[in-house]
Amino acid sequence: QVQLVESGGGLVQAGDSLRLSCTVSGRTFTTLGMGWFRQAPGKERVFVAAISQNGLNTFYEDSVKGRFAISGDNAKNTVYLQMNILRPEDTATYYCAATQETYYSGRLYANSRSYVYWGQGTQVTVSS
Repeated sequence: QVQLVESGGGLVQAGDSLRLSCTVSGRTFTTLGMGWFRQAPGKERVFVAAISQNGLNTFYEDSVKGRFAISGDNAKNTVYLQMNILRPEDTATYYCAATQETYYSGRLYANSRSYVYWGQGTQVTVSS
């Protein structure tokens, strides 16, 4: 059974940086497709970034391209989301997700229904 635990959220000011972590247990994360999603109050959960199995490909939602980066640490079995130049509109609960399926389309990695395993979420608040 795959389990995901997020950490690293917090309260920051606009322009600051944060790094979110998603520690994976039950399976080596390089065999999983990993995604980050976020959900603001009263809004749907939306895609932020994803990394395919073995880190071959990365995908980003347009508004975070150039500011966010997804990566992994094999030794720690952990996936990171480095978030730079944070904006108030980045405020949300951030969720880590994993799938055992290998997709050949970024559109599928960006779809929350493609993921089976989810973490509990970590809150990111960006003040203006």
